[in-house]
Amino acid sequence: MKTARQQQILEVLATELESRPGARISTASLAAALGVSEAALYRHFASKAKMFDALIDFAEETVFGLANRILGETADAAARCGRICGVVLAFADKNPGITRVLMGDILVGEHERLRARVAQFFDRLETQLRQVLRDSLLTAGAQPDRALINAAANLILASVTGRLAHYVRSAYRHSPSAQWDEQWQMLAQGIFVVRGAS
Repeated sequence: MKTARQQQILEVLATELESRPGARISTASLAAALGVSEAALYRHFASKAKMFDALIDFAEETVFGLANRILGETADAAARCGRICGVVLAFADKNPGITRVLMGDILVGEHERLRARVAQFFDRLETQLRQVLRDSLLTAGAQPDRALINAAANLILASVTGRLAHYVRSAYRHSPSAQWDEQWQMLAQGIFVVRGAS
């Protein structure tokens, strides 16, 4: 469990990531924003990588906690996939600095393990979407086509990550959630209606 001071450090780090798009965030600049010494930062986090780890942890806990709730609330595959993607986009909207971490631009030059963790976040999301698609076909009594399921899950993921990348690239001017409902209807029509996976 994080201490109040650790939470404050993470909040300031997320704010710095948001307010300085494209800029590197050093421990010196973070310490200055907090009004403390770098040594004080290291008393709470062993490294900057550990701070990024904590932000990724927060993203995982929030997104996949809400995704699990959605799975318990509806059995409709299209609704499940659309709402899970909506959760990711809404999280990004509320947490632009953390979205920068998830998109990896701030991780250039950081420890390779952090990039692997971010990749794992999106792999887990794609696996969740793939499972929803597979289950919907099994429930309907159809034989799942692995190649089509993989292609559909990857297309959905590509749409979400594309919106996140556009959000970061626009310095947070273009909300990742804007027009998602309309765009999801277009995607869902192609994926669920044509493939009969609803």
